[in-house]
Amino acid sequence: MKKDAERRFPAGPATLRAQVLAVLLASDDMTGMASIFDHRKVALNTVVRALVRKYGWPIERHDFPTNTADGRAAWASVYSLPRDVIDAAMANGGSDWLDGVRAARMARARRVVRR
Repeated sequence: MKKDAERRFPAGPATLRAQVLAVLLASDDMTGMASIFDHRKVALNTVVRALVRKYGWPIERHDFPTNTADGRAAWASVYSLPRDVIDAAMANGGSDWLDGVRAARMARARRVVRR
């Protein structure tokens, strides 16, 4: 596992990697992730894998059983960051980075509304 100083923030604030990390750092409910992936051809686990391997974030995964709309049983995953990792990230420039990601998200939402 990488040390706090070795963890990196994705450079582009409007990328899926940045959006997913922003949700994890804000400790937001992961069920709100669906809107980030609208009209995208990439799965959440692919983005999480990149954040772990390329950027050094120790993202935890918890699987649980669930039912699908057609009545079958399936497994779902919830991803999170440990609280101490979030605290260290916020102390090392994470707050400013998170503000930039939120600003990029709002700017994108305004462009979509105008179309």
